[in-house]
Amino acid sequence: MAKITVLFALMFVALGLLGYIGTGSAHPTALIPTWIGLVLGLFGALSFSPDAGKRKLFMHINVTVALLAFIGTVVEVIRGTLHAAATGIAPRTAAVAAKWSLAGLLLVYIILCIRSFIAARRKGVV
Repeated sequence: MAKITVLFALMFVALGLLGYIGTGSAHPTALIPTWIGLVLGLFGALSFSPDAGKRKLFMHINVTVALLAFIGTVVEVIRGTLHAAATGIAPRTAAVAAKWSLAGLLLVYIILCIRSFIAARRKGVV
């Protein structure tokens, strides 16, 4: 699961950089996926440890970070949509697409982590 984590971390970094460059480098909040990717990448790299306890700890930290980021992203999408509807201003399509992409990637990552945890539990690799 550590290799998958690093792969997802790279996707988050790319998403953040593309969003930032795509908005003309005017909106630093577009880099939020990059920061999430860096955190996941750091703990993903640390989870390559031969010690099973450390691997478990770092992967649980990663899935917790991903879950919190997913909740925050979904709340932000809903908040932004409601705000745009209330003010009558159309939301920025690049921002909405980036947020939905982030939420989707995070959800897939969380599901993969949970499946991995369940498989490890069944094998007795707790």
